[in-house]
Amino acid sequence: MIRTLILGVTLAAGFAVPAFADEAIVGTWKRPNGTLISYAACGANKFCGTVMTGEYKGKSIGTMSGKDGNYKGEVNKLDEGKTYSGKASVKGNTLSLSGCVMGGLICKSESLARQ
Repeated sequence: MIRTLILGVTLAAGFAVPAFADEAIVGTWKRPNGTLISYAACGANKFCGTVMTGEYKGKSIGTMSGKDGNYKGEVNKLDEGKTYSGKASVKGNTLSLSGCVMGGLICKSESLARQ
């Protein structure tokens, strides 16, 4: 009985790891200006960003969809009042965001550090 229980727990833990590995964007990130942003799962392969510090604390910065470190979606640039359509990628402890408005006439990018 105990042997079966241990085997079951071990197998369950093994299956839980791959699901978490797909959520590389999940966590707290620091912008170059010092503001902290948090991404959390908010649906199947969907992640919602929230400002954690500063003037816009508690505000949504948009959503990203994807997995395996590659995402696309919208990012709200709160200080400009603009919503950028773009993409994000996670490599190690760096989250790279890039996006454009007006059909690609105005584009911005930014790298954030995992906290």
